[in-house]
Amino acid sequence: MCGIFGCVLKNGDAAPLIHAALKRLEYRGYDSVGEAIIHEGKLYVKKDAGKIDDVHALLNLDDLPGKIGIGHTRWATHGAPYKVNAHPHTDCKEELAVIHNGIIENFAELRKELEDRGHILRSKTDTEVIAHLIEEKLKEGLGLIDSVRKSITRLEGSYSIAVISAKEPDKIVCARNESPLVLGISEDAVFCASDIPAFLPLANKVVIVENGELVVLNHKGYEIRKLADWSLVSRQPKIIDWNPVMAEKQGYPHFMLKEIYEQPKTIRNTLRLQDQYLELMTAFLDRAGEVSLVACGTSYHACLAASYMFSKLAFLATHPIIASEFIEQHGRAVNIDSTILFVSQSGETTDTLAAVEHARLRAATVLGLTNVIGSTITRVARVYTCQQSGPEIGVAATKTFTSQLSVLAQLALRLAKKRGKVSHTEIEFLEEKLEQIPDVAEALLKTQSEKIRQLSKKYRDKGCFFFLGRGISYATALEGRLKLLEIAYIPSIAYPAGESKHGPISLIEPDFPVIFVCPKDGTHRTILSNIMEMKARGASIIAIIEEGDEEIKRFVDDYVEVPKGMPEILSPIVYVIPLQLFAYYMAIERELNPDMPRNLAKSVTVK
Repeated sequence: MCGIFGCVLKNGDAAPLIHAALKRLEYRGYDSVGEAIIHEGKLYVKKDAGKIDDVHALLNLDDLPGKIGIGHTRWATHGAPYKVNAHPHTDCKEELAVIHNGIIENFAELRKELEDRGHILRSKTDTEVIAHLIEEKLKEGLGLIDSVRKSITRLEGSYSIAVISAKEPDKIVCARNESPLVLGISEDAVFCASDIPAFLPLANKVVIVENGELVVLNHKGYEIRKLADWSLVSRQPKIIDWNPVMAEKQGYPHFMLKEIYEQPKTIRNTLRLQDQYLELMTAFLDRAGEVSLVACGTSYHACLAASYMFSKLAFLATHPIIASEFIEQHGRAVNIDSTILFVSQSGETTDTLAAVEHARLRAATVLGLTNVIGSTITRVARVYTCQQSGPEIGVAATKTFTSQLSVLAQLALRLAKKRGKVSHTEIEFLEEKLEQIPDVAEALLKTQSEKIRQLSKKYRDKGCFFFLGRGISYATALEGRLKLLEIAYIPSIAYPAGESKHGPISLIEPDFPVIFVCPKDGTHRTILSNIMEMKARGASIIAIIEEGDEEIKRFVDDYVEVPKGMPEILSPIVYVIPLQLFAYYMAIERELNPDMPRNLAKSVTVK
């Protein structure tokens, strides 16, 4: 998501160094940029929306003197990409500056509390409340370190922050909870950043800051303390021998693999969406007699899964529609009573925007789910929700798909609760399971990755695959098939398992690989029958199963186990992860670059 950088230099000016570091963080994706410098007891801030080069041409990011400073590239989650929302954010007196990567869940309550105390908050961001919380503590007579320490105890959510103050111009104070924070150590300077590439040309000695720690950087070096008991942490730097490309990928060989492994974190961020945004979207959905879910590619598969969620939980008729077919198939039926939720990672997909414009012209209620605040969908939708999964560099969608599913599941649960169609006990159970998904995903990645890699070696020479699932798992099968098509270039077919005998089964011959998505849900017994049908004809069966599902294990050639207890309605969020990994490793085995599949682009902006 956002990129942060800070430096304390013994010699030279910080501003050009910050500018260069922010350029090295461009790969993270961003919509605005800013820096703050302390010089001769005064704070100087430069920031604006736009690309670094454009902002530099306008403001000259290099011309501020001073040896201590911080810089930031912002990926918008709260507040559109405008200058006022760019970081750094300052207190009322503009004496201290804060940069932040993460999401503050309780910022709305903190904002109201601060405004009631007379603070003037200028932006729409969650970050700005941090500056004013620290200002409150400084007013009480505390120093900067203690003010930061006390303030962050009020924060709920994820953060890595860096703070400077004109009143204490010799230091940067940093803290971390969940969002990454690393230190760089050299002979003449100390650095803090969200990612190693920011300072890699300047320092190869790295210290990883852990959750629940506060760091003070000054000319003498760094000091780390645990927030819980204020005990001193002794942690020696490690030598990093990554080249710049490896550093951008945090040591992973490809962005796609990095982003697959980021999913526990990105799902956790998605589960921190502000209540008021979800409630407003839920209110519009509740008014609708039926809802169309319109999207392309991976986002369409998320919509297909969501149609099961809304139908089963909220008793709401929802119709997933491929965006490029929407006008031809449904165009004349759209009217003032239509409610349409458009889903697009980029918010700029041409086919989706054409459908949006048609719906607007026919006075339909247009809702949006996207990953990019400031995109066209956020500007034209009556209500929109940002999925908060951060920039995705790999062309094949991975973390953005699971984030979309997480948002849609939250909406379905809220709508079910609002309509009273499901018992409170079941709602609470599903909400609890949804909150557990990041941990489940993390466990899955730790325990099954090597097994999946070995499966790719076994099946790398196969010329075609079937993907089969029943119920909501059909959407999972479709997405798994798409990933294999996209990056390993293997012809693949996905079907509802019950439809497999209406034609596709004719392709089955000895050793033909068939991948079944088999959560232990209401479709379990019938999917077992489908497995037996394929097995009887000589197919090689790979099954994605619940951990300990001995019944299915007996009849398959290979299996990948997902941790127990995932409810059917939430299963695509975790059951798709083994299929993403399988596609990735198949591409590697076939000596293909999974980050740059041929003929594909991240955002399709042509018809």
